[in-house]
Amino acid sequence: MRRPLLLLLGLLLLHQSRSFEFVIDGEWEEETSDIHDHRERHKRAILTSEEQEDFEAIRGDDITVRSYKVESRITSRFAHTTVRSSVINSGAKAQSIGFNVQIPKRAFITNFTMNVNGITFVGSVKEKTVARNLYTQARARGKAAGIVRANSQDMETFKTEVHVPPGSNIEFELHYQEMMHRKLGFYEHSLYLQPGRLVPQFQVDVYLYEPKGISSFETLNTLGAQFGEMVKVTSSKDKAHVVFKPTLQQQRKCDNCTGSAIDGIFTVKYDVTRDSNAGELQVSDGHFVHFFAPSNLSPLPKNIVFVIDVSGSMWGVKMKQTVEAMKAILDDLTIDDHFSIIDFNHNVRCWSEELVPGSSIQIADAKKYIQNIKPNGGTNINEALMRAVQMLVRGSNQGLIDPRSVSMIILVSDGDPTVGEIKLSTIQKNVKRVMREEFSLFSLGIGFDVDYDFLERIANENRGMAQRIYANHDAAEQLRTFYSQVSSPLLRRITVQFPEDSVSEVTQNRFDKYFSGSELVVAGKVLPSESNTLTSFTTASAARLDITLETESDTAELDMELAKQQHSFTGFARQLWAYLSIKQLLSERSLAPTAVKKRKITQRIMSLAVEHQFVTPLTALLVESEDTKERLLADTPKDPKHGCCGGGGLGGGSASSSLAPVRVVYQPPPWVQMTTPAPPSQVEKGPEAWAVPQQVNLVDNDPHFIVHLPSSNMDICFNIDSKPGHILNLVSDSGSGVAVNGQLISSKQVHKSKLNTYFGVLSVYYQPEGVSVTVSTDAIAMADGRNNHTFTWGATAEITQDGVRISIVKNSQVTITVNDNIQVMVLLHRVWKKHPTNVDFLGLYLPNDNQYSSLVHGLIGQFSREPDVSVYNVHEGADPLKKEATMDVKGNKLQVTRGWQKDYRQDKRRGSNVYCWFVHNSGKGFIDGHYTNYIVPDLDSFLPQML
Repeated sequence: MRRPLLLLLGLLLLHQSRSFEFVIDGEWEEETSDIHDHRERHKRAILTSEEQEDFEAIRGDDITVRSYKVESRITSRFAHTTVRSSVINSGAKAQSIGFNVQIPKRAFITNFTMNVNGITFVGSVKEKTVARNLYTQARARGKAAGIVRANSQDMETFKTEVHVPPGSNIEFELHYQEMMHRKLGFYEHSLYLQPGRLVPQFQVDVYLYEPKGISSFETLNTLGAQFGEMVKVTSSKDKAHVVFKPTLQQQRKCDNCTGSAIDGIFTVKYDVTRDSNAGELQVSDGHFVHFFAPSNLSPLPKNIVFVIDVSGSMWGVKMKQTVEAMKAILDDLTIDDHFSIIDFNHNVRCWSEELVPGSSIQIADAKKYIQNIKPNGGTNINEALMRAVQMLVRGSNQGLIDPRSVSMIILVSDGDPTVGEIKLSTIQKNVKRVMREEFSLFSLGIGFDVDYDFLERIANENRGMAQRIYANHDAAEQLRTFYSQVSSPLLRRITVQFPEDSVSEVTQNRFDKYFSGSELVVAGKVLPSESNTLTSFTTASAARLDITLETESDTAELDMELAKQQHSFTGFARQLWAYLSIKQLLSERSLAPTAVKKRKITQRIMSLAVEHQFVTPLTALLVESEDTKERLLADTPKDPKHGCCGGGGLGGGSASSSLAPVRVVYQPPPWVQMTTPAPPSQVEKGPEAWAVPQQVNLVDNDPHFIVHLPSSNMDICFNIDSKPGHILNLVSDSGSGVAVNGQLISSKQVHKSKLNTYFGVLSVYYQPEGVSVTVSTDAIAMADGRNNHTFTWGATAEITQDGVRISIVKNSQVTITVNDNIQVMVLLHRVWKKHPTNVDFLGLYLPNDNQYSSLVHGLIGQFSREPDVSVYNVHEGADPLKKEATMDVKGNKLQVTRGWQKDYRQDKRRGSNVYCWFVHNSGKGFIDGHYTNYIVPDLDSFLPQML
C-alpha cells in the first residue's frame, strides 16, 4: 500500500517582484534500521491529528474561484484524472492561496503545472537525487521548497500554496493516474469534491471506455440527495459519460446561503463484460494487458487460523469492533471449511488446539469464546504466529486438510511486539522459515500505533496481503469487507504464459490464489512479429479440477478502435504496464535480502518512473518556470505512519513467493494444435492433436442419426421425431459408468408444415466419480455433486478432473474424454440471432473405437456391437436421385432409401455429404425397441435394463 502524500509547494513573493523564497520542512527517505523505538511509535500516533483537519480544495480569504473542473478518462481499467482550477486574489492585500487535491493512495501523480500572473511553472519527474540537486541550487538563491504530511484512510492530499499580490490570477492543473482494482465484483473510481466555496464554473466529467463492453454501471455520491438528478449519464455498450455540472445557485446550501453544499465523494462504480473464463487480452501501443477474472467456479474449501491481538491497547472500541466483525466472519464459514482462533497478549491461547470444521456448534462456541475476551497485557506476535503455523502444519500432516484447499492465517493487531521476540526483522525471518509454500498470511493493522511496514512485509513475503483498519466507528465493517474479499478463493497456482519470443518485460505472472470478485492483471511488452495475433495460456487449479485456458488478441485492432474514440486514454497500456511494474518493484524492494539487490531494484524503479513520469517514493516532481529560474519540488518522503508504498494491495489476489516474471518456454497442450498452430521458430511442436476419426457415429441437425458399421463399411441413418423437452439416451454403459444424453429444443416456428427439433443440451455423466459435463449452446458446465464450474464458449480451454477431460475449442467444439478411452465431441452451431426460424443447436460425434463395456446400449451405444446388415434389391425410387432397397437387420426386412446427410466437422456451415441408407419411421426395426423407450427423465440417467 502506498504511503500517504501531502505536498506543500511554498511560493513567497518578496517585494512583489519575481524573486521567490521557499521553506523546507520534511525528510527525505533514508535507509532505516529494523529497530523501531518508542519515539517512532509515538510519532505515528501523533500524526493522526492531521486527519482531523478540515479540507477545502481552494484555501484563502477574499479570493474568487472562477472555475473548478475535474476530468477523468478511464480506458480498460486505467484512469487519467486532471484537476484544473482558476483563482483570483480579489482581496486588498497580498495573501497565500492554496490548491488542495485529494487523490487515491494507489494513484501516481504524473504532472502539475501552475501559472502565476503569466509565469508558467511546468512539472517533470526526475530521480530524487537529480531533483534535489536542482532544487538545492535554486534554494541557494532563495527559490524552492516542499513538505509532507498525512491524510485520510483511502486518500492522500496534494497541496500547493502560492503567496500573491492583490489582483493576481493563478491557474492550477494537476494530473494523476491509477489502475482500477476490482473488489467484490466491481471497479470504483472516486473523486473527492470539496471546493469549500461557490464556483461559477464547476464541472466533473468521467469518460469510460471498455473495449469488451460495460456490464453494469452506476454513480454513487455522498454530496446529498439534491444533487442526484443533476448527474447526467450517457452510456452505450462499451462507453459511458458522466457529467456533473451544478449551477452557482444549485451549489448553495440554501437559497440565500453563501456556502457550498458540495462536500463529499463522487464515485463511478462499474464492471465489464466477460465472454469467457480465460480472461481478456488487450494489445495497444506495443504493450499487452491480460485481465483475468473468472467466475462461475465453486469456491475452494478454506483452513483459517484467526490470530487476534488482545493486548491492553485493544481495550474499548477496537476490541468491540473486532468481536463484532469476527461474529459475522464466523457465520460465513461452511462445513467444508476448517478453522481455529488464537488470541494473544503477553501469553498465547488457543480456542482449539486443532482445526475444526465450520459446523454450527463449533461456530457458536467460537463466538462465545471471543465475546468473553478481556484485553490486557503486552504483545507477543512472534509466538502467536508460530503457533498458528504449527496448527496448519499439524492439520496437513494429519490429513485434516484437503490438499486442494486454501490455508491462511489472518492476523489482527494494533501494536508492535513488546513481549518475547520484539525485533521485527527476526520475527519476519522466523515466520518465513516455518511457513509452508501452500500457506498464506494476511495482516490487518488496526489504528496507527502499529508498524504497517512490518505487517506488509510479512504478508507479501508469505503469499498474502496487508491492510490498515482505521480504528473508528466502522472498523468492524472494514474488517468484514476485507474478509469478504478473501473468503471465496476460486483458484490456486495460477500462471499466465505466452509463446517464447512473443513478449518481454512481463510483470508478475504467477499468483498463489485468485479470489472471487477480484482480478489478476499481467502486462508486458509485445515483441515484433510477423503474426498479428498474441496468445496467452493460463493454467490454474480449482476444486478437484485443473484448468488450462487460452485467449488471443489482434495486435492492431484495439489501436484502430482507440483512434476513433474521442475521449479514450490512448496510452493506457503503456502506462498501465509501467504502473504495475513500479508497484510490484516497490513491494519487491521492501523484501530485498541484500543491499545490492535493493539498489538494483531502486535503479529500475527510478528509471521506469522517470520514463513514464510517475511521482514515487524514489522520484520527485520538479516544477520550474519556463526560464528555469524559479523551481518548486514535489516529493514523497518516507512516512513512518503509513508504511511503504508497495503496490500489492488486494487488486487481484496474493502473489507467489517469487514476484519476478519467469522465462516461459511454451509447450502447447495437444488440443491447441486444432486452432492455434505456432510457427516452428517460436514453439517446439507439441504432441499431435486428437483428431476425430473418419469413422464416427453422429447426431446432427434435425436430429439426423448416422451410424457407421465398420465391418460392412456402411452408413445407416435415421431421424428421431420426438418432442421438444424430451431427453434421449444416446449412450448408456453401466459397465464403464458412462451415460450420454441429449435434450431436444425446437425451431422458433413451423417451417414447411414441420416443427424441426435439435439438440440444445448434451450431457456426459461419469457415474464412478459423480462427474457430469453439460454442454449447452451458451456454456459448458461441470459438476461433481459438491462443486459446480461453468465455462463459456468464448475461449479455448482444457479442464481435467477425476478421469474426465474437457477440451474446448473457442466458439467451435468441445471434446469430453473419459478415462482416455471414451470420447464425445460436441459441435456448436450458431445461427443469425434474428433468424425467423432457426436456433443455435449442437451436434454429437462419437468415434467407433470408443471402448465401451459389454453392457453398453442407447440409440447410438447399441451399435458398438455391430449388427448383421444386408442390403439388396436396389432399385429406382420415386425420387430418381434416391435409390431404394430392402435391408435385412435383426430379423426385420426394412424398406430403405439411399440419400445423404451432413458431417459438419470440417465445414460447419455447409457440411460434408455422408451417403447412407435411410431407415424410416424413427429408425423402427433398426434400433432395439421403439424410440420412445430411449426417453429418459434427466440428463444423468441410464437406460433401464429392459432393452
